[in-house]
Amino acid sequence: MAHLPTPGSSSASPYPHLLAPLDLGFTTLKNRVLMGSMHTGLEDGRKHFPAMAAYFAERARGGVGLMVTGGFAPNIAGWTKPFAGMLASSGAARRHKQVTDAVHAEGGKIALQILHTGRYGYHPLCVAPSRIQSPISPFTPRELSAAGVERQIKAFIRCALLARDAGYDGVEIMGSEGYFINQFLVTHTNHRKDEWGGSYANRMRLAIEIVRRTREAVGRDFIIIYRLSMIDLIPDGSSWAEVVELGKAVAAAGATLINSGIGWHEARVPTIATSVPRGAFTWVTKKLRADLRAAGVNIPVVTSNRINTPEVAEQVLDDGCADMVSMARPFLADPDFVNKAAQGRGQDINTCIACNQACLDHAFQAKLASCLVNPRAVHETELVIKLSPVKKRVAVIGAGPAGLAAATTLAQRGHLVDLYDSADRIGGQFNLAKRVPGKEEFEETLRYFGRRIEATGVKLHLDTRMDAAALIGGKFDDVILATGVTPRNPRIPGQDHPAVLSYIDVLLGRKPVGQRVALIGAGGIGFDIAEFLVSEPGHSTALDLPAWLAEWGVTDPEQARGGVVRPVSTPPARQVTLLQRKPGKLGKGLGKTTGWIHRAALKMKNVEMLSGVNYESIGAHGDSLGLFITFGEKRENGTVLEVDSIVLCAGQEPLRELLEPLRAAGVTTHLIGGADEASELDAKRAIDQGTRLAAVL
Repeated sequence: MAHLPTPGSSSASPYPHLLAPLDLGFTTLKNRVLMGSMHTGLEDGRKHFPAMAAYFAERARGGVGLMVTGGFAPNIAGWTKPFAGMLASSGAARRHKQVTDAVHAEGGKIALQILHTGRYGYHPLCVAPSRIQSPISPFTPRELSAAGVERQIKAFIRCALLARDAGYDGVEIMGSEGYFINQFLVTHTNHRKDEWGGSYANRMRLAIEIVRRTREAVGRDFIIIYRLSMIDLIPDGSSWAEVVELGKAVAAAGATLINSGIGWHEARVPTIATSVPRGAFTWVTKKLRADLRAAGVNIPVVTSNRINTPEVAEQVLDDGCADMVSMARPFLADPDFVNKAAQGRGQDINTCIACNQACLDHAFQAKLASCLVNPRAVHETELVIKLSPVKKRVAVIGAGPAGLAAATTLAQRGHLVDLYDSADRIGGQFNLAKRVPGKEEFEETLRYFGRRIEATGVKLHLDTRMDAAALIGGKFDDVILATGVTPRNPRIPGQDHPAVLSYIDVLLGRKPVGQRVALIGAGGIGFDIAEFLVSEPGHSTALDLPAWLAEWGVTDPEQARGGVVRPVSTPPARQVTLLQRKPGKLGKGLGKTTGWIHRAALKMKNVEMLSGVNYESIGAHGDSLGLFITFGEKRENGTVLEVDSIVLCAGQEPLRELLEPLRAAGVTTHLIGGADEASELDAKRAIDQGTRLAAVL
């Protein structure tokens, strides 16, 4: 059993709880930081193992106490998709040795996650307790026989033994998020009548047997983390009494740590998007920890979800919510998170903004993951930042995301960099995005780049509009144009009416907006403006946990099974209609894992969505402003929307008037970010492009 002394409060440590060691009895973790499991795509191919070794080694070097790999299936039935990562043979274990050796060489510890997807498997060989198709997979699972259940248990045990042989310090048994083990626990997915179904004692047998028999097989000196679903966020999910009973049982069966799982993948409640308040579910872990302690069970409990700064992590531990904090995506954003925290350099951490654009969205598109704010994540062996043998003078025009990434990376490599922007602050379009409710985290990226400008020695020139003559006269070796975008002109007759506004006018509060609003354009900007307009001024549920929980129908699982009740949304601040030219569903171009959240949020606020629209004209209509629209190629069903304001969100065009005169003068000029391609406001592409150009210049 682990020993759980109260973490010290030494004044020498800026985060005394977070940085305190954790004695597990047979081994000690150097701090209370768990790097949670993330699927990066490196798990799914033999050729990726050297990159996986470099990826984990960099984070071990960064000071993480214990890391967990992305999920590896224990057998074919447990695959996430055909030929996905699997650990089921001694040959596979030998390949993993390069990962564990690299981590141990940096003084780190690492556990392998055993992930059996059950009915979530995206392949025809998936299995489950009952023949019930998942809403997130087109394949109906095969119902396991009792002998089939036994084969799955043996596969878990074999996988754990192979992980030990491969040099891992432990395993995490994935029992949450609606995967295989979780599917046995609830009547929502388990309709069995045998010894693996029916009563809760039967339904939790699978979890207990896997933990107990794995412990017997691997011995006492091997970490077993059990990932327990503490709040399912689905109807007919586990009751709180069942969650506590399972926690006690897995502890008794030999688990070393209980890690928190929040919500099934099919739940219609966001759990890790940027609009979710920080630490939104730590109260659930605190509740379980207290109930286990009251029952005399002292197993360390790990909390997780939307913890992205050392300050939040420290507060969570200080409040008694957990014994350890799991952070996953924050280590994509900054592998040196822990070391920076330990050195009192929290302000230098590249903070995860929970955008999901390069991590989860990539995973669901079968691409290697990365990170919007740190393109090197998962690409450490390919995107190498090293000192340049030749020192150049480089001008970067535009201090938006692309320009900031390029300028600071160039300066890090030893180049002499001048960064110019006509605005009075860095950030470009991020200064607009951070005003959208639920996107306040974007301010963290601007804080980070501000610190990087100081640390790398970039010469920053704000309120400075550079023209071609000045740049030519500056005799720079290279000029990088990161000048961004300008709003596209939709050329609608009558759009010069004073009540027709640009999205920039709205976000900066330059002009008043009426109560009835039509938004022309339903891309990312249109959705952002809609959320901005339906919210009460100055109020964001991302900063108000009780309001957020009520809006999404999340409650104490002791009050309702699965922790879900009917959502209670506040009335919209305005009546908004969102329109797009393209036929079909609005928001199809939004992020794979966040688009549904934006659509659901606007639906709760009664936003009307119209597609296949032709914008015919704008003009006075009685006492109102009228937007005359028709539908489809035949321009049928003409109607007038009576509104008070119209906001143009019809996309952007590259701003690159400096390009031709510079190239004509023989200046080596590069285009990045929106100046290169203006389709939507793609910060992921902008930062990646700026970083990659700077890495080779």
